[in-house]
Amino acid sequence: MTRFRPCIDLHAGRVKQIVGGTLDSQTAQLQTNYVSPNPASYYAALYRDSALEGAHVIMLGPGNNDAAVEALATWPGHLQVGGGITSDNAALWISRGASKVIITSFLFPNGTFSQERLDSVVDALGGDTTKLVIDLSCRRKGDDCWFVAMNKWQTITDMEVNQESIKLLEPYCSEFLIHAADNEGLQRGIDESLVQRLAEWCSIPVTYAGGGRNLDDLELVKKISAGKVDLTIGSALDCFGGNGVKYEDCVRWNREQEQGADILKSHTER
Repeated sequence: MTRFRPCIDLHAGRVKQIVGGTLDSQTAQLQTNYVSPNPASYYAALYRDSALEGAHVIMLGPGNNDAAVEALATWPGHLQVGGGITSDNAALWISRGASKVIITSFLFPNGTFSQERLDSVVDALGGDTTKLVIDLSCRRKGDDCWFVAMNKWQTITDMEVNQESIKLLEPYCSEFLIHAADNEGLQRGIDESLVQRLAEWCSIPVTYAGGGRNLDDLELVKKISAGKVDLTIGSALDCFGGNGVKYEDCVRWNREQEQGADILKSHTER
């Protein structure tokens, strides 16, 4: 069942919506769609009060630990956290209240995938793969070809996002988070080809982010993924300064999907 998944993107300690492709170390080149006047805890409380599970808190660079801790403390056990997660601090973030940790860059020293590092993260979590989300955020290279991007989506790794890599990683995590970095923050529509491929390749939950504009995009993801892929909408949301879709409409959309699934289940069981 496709769901709307919320997010809290942190940059320099503030909640922001950023054009993903510009997220490099040069602050002057950073394109920001929105800087919230509200702290991270405000959004954590908003998602808590709406009973929206599966939100991800992403720390984009340094200076975000306090804001992330604040968000987790507001709704402990219900928010995922990513950004700078390693085998050394994965368990710490779980103890701070994260439901799951999200990891990318640590798995790719010098841009090359390391099975040893993945094993070390799982070991740090006591072998509990349900606590791990692997972030395969990627950039497109040619037609229907995507490679994992790390270091705030600026460094292209050696791992292509395809059926082979998905099957390699699935036993080590409980879900995937995949930002289409070339679409992130642009509100120009989702990467439909990528969503379709993810639905074909993934047998565990997967959340796509990048380019979501409105409720029609939720319906589109539901259709082309046969309900297998969730969608994060960020910059287009009114609570992040957007005008493409109201937050409450996304919450209502989720509830309608859940009600429909419950009705279908009850009919099936009869």
